[in-house]
Amino acid sequence: MVFSDRVSAGILLGEYIKDKIDRELNPIVLGIPRGGVVVAKEVARVLSLPMSLLIVRKLGVPQNPELAFGAIDPDGEVYLDRKTVGYFKISEDAIKQVAQEELKKIRERERNFLKGKMPEVRDREVIVVDDGIATGYTVIAGVNFVKRKGAVKVLVASPVCPTDTIRKIKEYADEVYCYYESDEPSFAVGMFYRDFHEVRDEEVMELLKNGVL
Repeated sequence: MVFSDRVSAGILLGEYIKDKIDRELNPIVLGIPRGGVVVAKEVARVLSLPMSLLIVRKLGVPQNPELAFGAIDPDGEVYLDRKTVGYFKISEDAIKQVAQEELKKIRERERNFLKGKMPEVRDREVIVVDDGIATGYTVIAGVNFVKRKGAVKVLVASPVCPTDTIRKIKEYADEVYCYYESDEPSFAVGMFYRDFHEVRDEEVMELLKNGVL
């Protein structure tokens, strides 16, 4: 399965979960920046729901920042992949340093994208959307964050994710919907998109126009 781009993946995903939403719970779609916002916008459009952002960040291994060893949420809560931390012998000081740097980036994105206006999730159903899920730690951080903020039900939706990651996320989210489950041994989200260009801040700002927040 290969998606043309994030827009087409979002349309497919929105149609896939159309009958799984509880309209009585005033649902809202939250996209994880940046790529997840493109997918989330289409999901929200298909479902005729409001959309906002869930700004969580992965924690990258110091010697290989693209490889995640965990994630951090807007409250500064850290979620660690202990196996990866142990394999790369990442010290507590290094973890704290990376976490502090990523928390600064969360604050910056809150200012730039949300203008300090956090989406209201209390007593609502929240649909957390990303363009693909690899280890699952950023999504888990996001799920736990919105639950602490009072969400009554949290769904995770993504175009593609590994089967074992789905099992992991199901321990935290109420429901997990993945359009395409992969058992690829060397999983990378970009493998499943013909167009997987880096989404820039300007593109996110454009997607947030027209009163979606």
